[in-house]
Amino acid sequence: MNASDRTPADLLRSALAADPSRPLVTFYDDATGERVELSVATFANWVAKTANLLQGELNVEPGDRVALLLPAHWQTAVWLLACSSVGAVADVGGAAGRADAVVAGPDALDAARACGGERVALALRPLGGRFPVAPEGFADYAVEVPSQGDRFTPFAPVDPDEAALIVAGAEYSGAEVVARAVADAERLGIVGPGARVMSLLGYDTWDGLAAGLYGPLAAGGSVVLCRNSGDLDDDALAKRVETEHVTATAR
Repeated sequence: MNASDRTPADLLRSALAADPSRPLVTFYDDATGERVELSVATFANWVAKTANLLQGELNVEPGDRVALLLPAHWQTAVWLLACSSVGAVADVGGAAGRADAVVAGPDALDAARACGGERVALALRPLGGRFPVAPEGFADYAVEVPSQGDRFTPFAPVDPDEAALIVAGAEYSGAEVVARAVADAERLGIVGPGARVMSLLGYDTWDGLAAGLYGPLAAGGSVVLCRNSGDLDDDALAKRVETEHVTATAR
């Protein structure tokens, strides 16, 4: 990160400028066998497209609340950074009825229908695949995002002191997210570009977000994000640590 970085979107821009080709997010879904690795450049491209979708198609403005009814997943990480890019408040697991827009996975569609604003559904299928049939009342993210622009410019500057994230009932400004991410990266032992943390935590707590996204991003490291890993034994986890060159584990 740079000293001038005051929002999560700033952290991503600094990572892109420093080394766009290095891995940033490696995602495992141990229920499906999926493994996806995204470089900084690829991740940033997804973020730009998603931010353009938020701002241009969904008419989300700075300060609007976007309920993210999603698990720990690489696409969730994309949405968190897209909200930061626009200046929207990412409300992780928040009440859809109080949100200006909602983004939901296949298991949360019923809860998401309480939102009176824009609704986006993510199939969370391997390779970012679409729904066979889009859920009624929802835009299919996998259908809508490919045509969006590869570069993003917010209509208005993002204020780092305004609310940016709500998780587990706590609200943080963009600047607070960055400051906490830096502190937690040190606590987790994520230090320097070679640092690689394996996170088995969900995204429904600050600790899960710090280990599974913000900490590695702030430290110039990377994350191995694992979903549905509860049935893996110690030998399987140890093999993954070795294969993925993990330097720290959060569980």
